Amino acid sequence: MADEEDIILSELSDDELVLQMHDDLYDGLKEEIEEGVTILLERGWTPYDVLTKALVEGMTIVGADFRDGILFVPEVLLAANAMKAGMAILKPLLAETGAPRMGKMVIGTVKGDIHDIGKNLVSMMMEGAGFEVVDLGINNAVEKYLEALETEKPDILGMSALLTTTMPYMKVVIDTLKEKGMREDYIVLVGGAPLNEEFGRAIGADAYCRDAAVAVETAKTLVSRKHNQMKA
Repeated sequence: MADEEDIILSELSDDELVLQMHDDLYDGLKEEIEEGVTILLERGWTPYDVLTKALVEGMTIVGADFRDGILFVPEVLLAANAMKAGMAILKPLLAETGAPRMGKMVIGTVKGDIHDIGKNLVSMMMEGAGFEVVDLGINNAVEKYLEALETEKPDILGMSALLTTTMPYMKVVIDTLKEKGMREDYIVLVGGAPLNEEFGRAIGADAYCRDAAVAVETAKTLVSRKHNQMKA
């Protein structure tokens, strides 16, 4: 379709441009997202508005379609990559303006496990939802989680495992938090193919998230609940 290629982003009104950016995110078009972000900033948009209205809303659509099986992992990764490109422009500006943030998450795959596609997807979708994410990578021993929790002071600890043999290590981490009297300080989310809700409950996690879209929804709900309790 020749006419599609003729869209000149700078000629679109703000509203049209935002909708076009939602489409471009959906299609994983990195350069177009960078251009769109730059245009909105030049038009005097605050970095926070660009983040929430153009990027986060766009990723929400991606997340919903991923949850409903319309989009699959490769497409979501492309969208998340485009989102990251836009975020790279906004991050330093957001830091300057002290924009409100959703919350902070430390995430990592547990000791003995080197699988990270699911975890990476959760990281990207969480960033896409406006969370700050510290990704510890793979094969994390309990000490590494504890160290990160103390340094980063996040709202959420996320643990991932893809092997039935590494799943139980999540309980080791949670039990250690309990022993140290730190368990109540964090929302603990767990995920990975062999897990289920029952397992999440049994090891004392706050929630089991079956995929990245669910992780984002769960994180938002639990973080706002936590903030409300703190105000109460």
